[in-house]
Amino acid sequence: MSNLELQQYLFDVQGYLVIENVLNPEELAALNQLIDQQELPTPGKVQRFGSAPDGSGFLDWGKPFCNLLTHQAIMPILRFRLGDCFRLDRIYGMYMRAGMPRGRLHADYGATSPTSGSQPGEYFPFRDNQVTNGFVVVTWVLSDTGPDYGGFCCIPGSHKSNYKLPPQIDQAPEDAPCVIIPNAPAGSVILFTEALTHGTAAWRGKHERRSLLYKYCVSHMVWTSRRVEPPANVELTPRQKILFGDPGDPHRFFPSLFDGFESEHVV
Repeated sequence: MSNLELQQYLFDVQGYLVIENVLNPEELAALNQLIDQQELPTPGKVQRFGSAPDGSGFLDWGKPFCNLLTHQAIMPILRFRLGDCFRLDRIYGMYMRAGMPRGRLHADYGATSPTSGSQPGEYFPFRDNQVTNGFVVVTWVLSDTGPDYGGFCCIPGSHKSNYKLPPQIDQAPEDAPCVIIPNAPAGSVILFTEALTHGTAAWRGKHERRSLLYKYCVSHMVWTSRRVEPPANVELTPRQKILFGDPGDPHRFFPSLFDGFESEHVV
């Protein structure tokens, strides 16, 4: 079994995938140093930084952030989940300090989505015009996360569920064995479908949590009418520029990210 075959299987079954050792120490240091230079407020009431749309967000902070857009480690998985034509829909960073509380478990698509109309305990059949797996989040982990610290948490396989998240799990996820916090050392990347029931566990680490989230969607779909803008001071590759295009039907009105770009990658 090839490594890609294994990754595809695990993503399909679990709804998420952790790939370790993607960023080397020099790349991690460069990203963290650029974040330090922003002199962000101490994490507390807010957990996000560098958000977009409405500008370019943290992409304007330097080329190392743009290098992650089409990184060779993520493109095969994005192609597997989204096809050859997809867009960058949203970005933001997350940071936490010791003692910050958990966020609520949620899913943006599927039976647990707030727009699905499903009721707890009742089977929910998906209609043809409903989105279930059209968005994938790529989370670049810049400091150690996992069961000992907190951070990203999820219910593996929940992206395939036709039942809404039960209230007892929703109200006390820390007591539910089905909710896990996958181990993801600094330099890892976590990919997950937005249909997966996921959230943020309370942060117990003594160090600051730092992650960068890049959210991709199939080319003819959008989360919001606003767009992430290309960075003003960073020269993007032709492949990266495609990600900022307006929504369009795959191949007919939105180009492939793979035809002619197989040899283009960032290391």
